[in-house]
Amino acid sequence: MKVLIKDELLSGKSVYETEIDFTSEIVTVQDIINQRVTKEVEDYNNRLPEYFNGLVEPGEAEKTLNGYKLKTKKLIDAEKQVYIALDAFQKNGFFILIDTLQAETLTQQIHLKPNTTISFVKLTPLIGG
Repeated sequence: MKVLIKDELLSGKSVYETEIDFTSEIVTVQDIINQRVTKEVEDYNNRLPEYFNGLVEPGEAEKTLNGYKLKTKKLIDAEKQVYIALDAFQKNGFFILIDTLQAETLTQQIHLKPNTTISFVKLTPLIGG
């Protein structure tokens, strides 16, 4: 099932959108974060574009208007990025809205529907490796 994933500012303005395909209708918040970060890293690693756009800023990257620019093009470690994102969620570095409800814990189960929208709202920069 494809679900719309958005990054939003505190004002509600959407700054990034992508779709993620989930194999199950019932997922946990941890599954959502894992799928999102893994997809972003895989997309980047497969193409190695000039800029990385994702939830977690790769280590040694510079934030620009177009995304994060790595000093040297290199593969990003998806497992490390997922760990940083999960830790940041638990420390309130960002919050997640599933439609209009705020996710509370990593183990919270979510029933996805075809029109489900998941919004990530960053409160602090997330820097990874």
